[in-house]
Amino acid sequence: MNLLLWGVLPYLTIAVLVGGTVWRYRHDRFGWTTRSSQLHESRLLRVGGPLFHFGLLFVVGGHVAGLLVPASVTRWFGVADETYHLASLTAGGLTGAATVAGLGVLLLRRWRTPAVRAATTRDDRLMYPVLVGTLLLGMVTTLVTNGMGGGYDYRATVSPWFRGVLLLQPDPALMADVPLSYRLHVLFGMALFTLWPFSRLVHAFSAPVRYLVRPYIVYRSRDDRLAARPARRGWEDR
Repeated sequence: MNLLLWGVLPYLTIAVLVGGTVWRYRHDRFGWTTRSSQLHESRLLRVGGPLFHFGLLFVVGGHVAGLLVPASVTRWFGVADETYHLASLTAGGLTGAATVAGLGVLLLRRWRTPAVRAATTRDDRLMYPVLVGTLLLGMVTTLVTNGMGGGYDYRATVSPWFRGVLLLQPDPALMADVPLSYRLHVLFGMALFTLWPFSRLVHAFSAPVRYLVRPYIVYRSRDDRLAARPARRGWEDR
């Protein structure tokens, strides 16, 4: 079971995530959308949307730093383990709370507004409980296991296991004695990534990065009277 969960399941998750995303892009390109429902309700969306998205952005950044950056690197930069633990506890708690609160507002909006509720697909109804479970278990690992529980050095077990998976050298034994909250958080995370390509979460792979470098939009008047105006020197004659 240890080998199946921590040596085989991660690669099945990656295969479904990559393969499902490619399939979705090729066969459901018009469905590759958030199915925006802002026209039906905007008051709660203005509160929950930024809370969830910006909070999740920092949560993902914290996971990337914690899982991919070895403890030896932070120590080499002079960051003591106690300082790192306090920073991760504070930042993780605040950003996690913002993400959970934002998701709570969005789910309340979806439940209270009939038109928004009607736009929820079956795939989304399966995805939302997994997303909620993943976020809540992340809060448990941060506030309970790491906070009230006295702390757990996941950089000695979970992080090396994760890096080993990416390097095709998984070591399932590293996860054998990891606290239950961490293992459940990882399992829910893998379930979420398995569902990712088939839900509205797939829109995260379509971030409008090109918007930052797109050319300016030139607006031209349709007023025919402007045609009789004499041309001026400078930009206006182009």
